[in-house]
Amino acid sequence: MTVYKKLVRDKIPEIIKSTGKKCSFKILNNDEYIKALQSKSFEELEEYINSKNNDEAIEELADLLEIIHSLAEYHGTSIKKVEEIRKRKLELRGGFKDKLFLIEVKE
Repeated sequence: MTVYKKLVRDKIPEIIKSTGKKCSFKILNNDEYIKALQSKSFEELEEYINSKNNDEAIEELADLLEIIHSLAEYHGTSIKKVEEIRKRKLELRGGFKDKLFLIEVKE
């Protein structure tokens, strides 16, 4: 038996059962859910950081994006609103395309 104790995608129990295996799970309350989403975001980010090629990186970015969608919904907004804020910040402060790495600011 393998113990996971982590947030999984909605269809994972069904997929496990279709292989003839048994699994147990529980429905999280809101406090447990947000903590699990936060932990899952670190897990997926680490998988992205450790990806070995572009295909793996894109798969992990898709997982991160799914988590961002869920986090937005949890916080009572939509990914559309998050994207609007991202665009506003891009316009005001720029993005990261210039690859700038700030060393120091002297007073």
